[in-house]
Amino acid sequence: MIKKSYTDEQIRLARYAKALSHPVRIQILQILSQQSCCYSGDIVDDLPIARSTLSQHLSELREAGLIQGEFNPPKIKYCIRQEAWAEAQKLFENFFKNLKNSTNL
Repeated sequence: MIKKSYTDEQIRLARYAKALSHPVRIQILQILSQQSCCYSGDIVDDLPIARSTLSQHLSELREAGLIQGEFNPPKIKYCIRQEAWAEAQKLFENFFKNLKNSTNL
């Protein structure tokens, strides 16, 4: 039996899906989408979590490439990375479209 490797598209889609797999990270993206950029201190005021927990969630989103942070001591300003967001949207659309076509839903 020959094992197939994952495509680059599958790997990127899975990475975005993992980053979006927690309600706090969804809420962070919603907050950031309503403004051009935001400091982490302002984000934590809108969420029912500790600063350290927020930092972990921001790190996950940053590692996936969905957001970027700009260090302005002593604060970090976060913004959505529009090109990554557009890619994620396209990957998810293609995934669900192809899934729908293959299952005749």
